[in-house]
Amino acid sequence: MTFDNTDQLAVNTIRTLSIEAIQAANSGHPGLPMGAAPMAYVLWSKFLNVNPLTHRDWSNRDRFILSAGHGSSMLYSLLHLSGYDLTIDDLKNFRQWNSKTPGHPEVDWVDGVEATTGPLGQGIANAVGLAMAEAHLAATYNRPGFDIVDHYTYALNGDGDLMEGVSQEAASLAAQLKLGKLVLLYDSNDISLDGPTSKSFPDNIKMRFESYGWQHILVKDGNDLEEIEAAIIRAKAETDKPTIIEVKTIIGFGAEKQGTSAVHGAPLGSDGIAFAKKSYGWDYPDFTVPEEVSQRFLETLRARGEAMEQVWRETFDAYAKAYPDLAKQYADAFSNKTPELDLPKYELGTSVASRVSSQETIQKLSAQMPNLWGGSADLSASNNTMVKAETDFEVGNYAGRNIWFGVREFAMAAAMNGIALHGGTRVYGGTFFVFSNYLLPAVRMAALQEVPTVYVLTHDSIAVGEDGPTHEPVEQLASVRSMPNLNVIRPADGNEVIAAWRRAVTETKRPTALILTRQNLPVLEGTAELAEAGVNQGAYIISKEKGELDGIIIATGSEVKLALDAQAALEKSGKFVRVVSMPAQNIFDEQSAAYKEEILPVNVTKRLVIEAGTSFGWGKYIGLAGKTLTIDTWGASAPGDRIFKEYGFTVENAVKLYNEL
Repeated sequence: MTFDNTDQLAVNTIRTLSIEAIQAANSGHPGLPMGAAPMAYVLWSKFLNVNPLTHRDWSNRDRFILSAGHGSSMLYSLLHLSGYDLTIDDLKNFRQWNSKTPGHPEVDWVDGVEATTGPLGQGIANAVGLAMAEAHLAATYNRPGFDIVDHYTYALNGDGDLMEGVSQEAASLAAQLKLGKLVLLYDSNDISLDGPTSKSFPDNIKMRFESYGWQHILVKDGNDLEEIEAAIIRAKAETDKPTIIEVKTIIGFGAEKQGTSAVHGAPLGSDGIAFAKKSYGWDYPDFTVPEEVSQRFLETLRARGEAMEQVWRETFDAYAKAYPDLAKQYADAFSNKTPELDLPKYELGTSVASRVSSQETIQKLSAQMPNLWGGSADLSASNNTMVKAETDFEVGNYAGRNIWFGVREFAMAAAMNGIALHGGTRVYGGTFFVFSNYLLPAVRMAALQEVPTVYVLTHDSIAVGEDGPTHEPVEQLASVRSMPNLNVIRPADGNEVIAAWRRAVTETKRPTALILTRQNLPVLEGTAELAEAGVNQGAYIISKEKGELDGIIIATGSEVKLALDAQAALEKSGKFVRVVSMPAQNIFDEQSAAYKEEILPVNVTKRLVIEAGTSFGWGKYIGLAGKTLTIDTWGASAPGDRIFKEYGFTVENAVKLYNEL
């Protein structure tokens, strides 16, 4: 007998704290906590190796992701019971302004939360990324007798998570990589928000996951603690496959309307809570934790975590003596420290695509940053993301630093979030810019969680050419620029690329989207001296007016060269204009008013923007009197230079538009 009455009382404590918090807020999702509390309790009390007193200070802790983030009240109850910095009052303030218990789990806001979750499916992909990071770091740092990286990643998900396509992408990738330390606990209750899953979800989960290459374990009774325990033991024994444990539960277990969608996403009400408590045999005041339950958590999770962390720290101290360089590298990596970087400059006369100068920069960065790794969504030959001196991250070589994400853009970005949240590495991922639409839900979560992932987004305009409008970005720049806390940098030449990469790998709380060309870009005069500061200020004067200032041309990326050529043509007619390269609108917006005035004087209203994308968003820089040479329609299929000419990206048209100001 491994479980007793106190364990059952602990399960019901999780349930009651959760539904009471939801009732106090008059908002929330009681169904998952009531049904999934037994599996969560078994995992936390018997297996999860964490130390609530130090949490993030212990890099080798297990990770738990609540992919079904709407069940947050259960996670908060577990965190409180386990001794994290979350009080009963915090539970009572569930979903209230500025509380520690927001509607969905938020990393770095709630003590003990490993990832911000809620958009279904992404938590599973986050967990895959966490497991990838664990495997990579273990292969990189472990030495005989020193397993300083050796932990598990657990995620709890529901039916909705598995309906989302990103879960399928991520599960396939996890199987390919044979991530044996990844365990999903599937709350299989046959109910979604609208009603029974028989209306929309025919998947045979066993067949689906076994076809990927996962181990599938079925727990027939989600209230049977011993059956759940046996399943997790079996999952951990399988080292060559990730495991999904399908736990058959009853949503809203104990409620009057258990097993129906009525208990999914609305408070039970006072009568409903009374009914549930009676079914549990619960006879305590609201928000009560019985003393024996508190003691049980102290004796299990907390005692185990403190002891295991102490052993790990002693092991790491010995490791540091035996392998001082590796130990320092490990510590620096988890501190997100970037070394002083020695990056070359491009000289005048050089002409390469910014995707190529990016590739060359990645090679230099990789040699100087042993914690940098990444890859592409099956476009590495075009995105130029692979490091020639490194090997592939794959089964049998988890120390490899080139990642094959496959054609799984969404899962790539969501897994990158997990990798970044794990700590110890910096990660980048590439695809065509037009496919950034597939990434955006995960990019948004990266920005929200303040993780410094890097997206290498190439083939950035209609210059893609022959592939046609399906592959030619138009609205994507405006789209990604609208996202808070995301650096969007579109470099004009190789020197701006270098500055952009340097900025990206030194960020600690912001992801970066690098928008890069397919076509060659000549190195522009002045960028060797100006690009570093210019990119870090978002915009700069790349070419000053040669006489009395008549107006300003603002451009980005490949169109900066066109702006410079237009400037030269206008000079011949006695009009002296300034050319401003604006690689990063959001960074420029953060500069001082004085700097903005220096670059874009308010009294100079004659302004032209040149950019091979939609005009949306440029109004605040040019005002009502300004003009744009942009694209507010779809692209076309033809050689890229012909398309640029047909769409008016010529010196003659730029001069004509400027003269109309």
